[in-house]
Amino acid sequence: MGCELALVVTGASGSRLAVRFAEQAAELPQLSALHVVLSDGARLVIVDELGKERATPRGFVSALAVSEAARSKISSWAEADLRAPVASGSHRLSGVVVLPCSAATACSLAAGTSRGLGQRLGDIALKQRWPLILGFRESPLSAVHLRALLTLTEAGAVVVPPVPAFYLGGDEMARFVDHYCMRLFDLLGLPSDRQDLRWRGGA
Repeated sequence: MGCELALVVTGASGSRLAVRFAEQAAELPQLSALHVVLSDGARLVIVDELGKERATPRGFVSALAVSEAARSKISSWAEADLRAPVASGSHRLSGVVVLPCSAATACSLAAGTSRGLGQRLGDIALKQRWPLILGFRESPLSAVHLRALLTLTEAGAVVVPPVPAFYLGGDEMARFVDHYCMRLFDLLGLPSDRQDLRWRGGA
């Protein structure tokens, strides 16, 4: 039986990261289901970064560049849909990825509050001890952010800011996005075969 992941897209800048992660995750043979949740803030940001046609859960998924087999694995949920199957810890997931993760989302999770399905998924991941990966997209960091991130790390989350691997060279932006997604898959125990994106030192 394959694994299921949840992708929560919040209102931080970086919608392209979520798109590429979803495209690559859905194509993984080990993955049986990908649940995508767009926060209300994410929908506003997506209008600016990707266009209004992608700014709904259904529109976001329909615009993904994936095979039909991969597309059949993807479910999209509205932020307000707290009756979704994934809103309960009894629906087992192999991990929750919040990408990009806004400061507001991180601080809410650190405080133990959850407003909407996206934050609920993060809260469930912490209490169920599932992998919770936060692609924190905020700079500079305030003391409030740092305390929240420390609290989340101590609770079991992994904070993975999208920091470019400049040593890759070439088309830095496109390759950076692929590289970042690869690192998330590594953390989820779903290694990628993209050896060209791994650091080779002096090779």
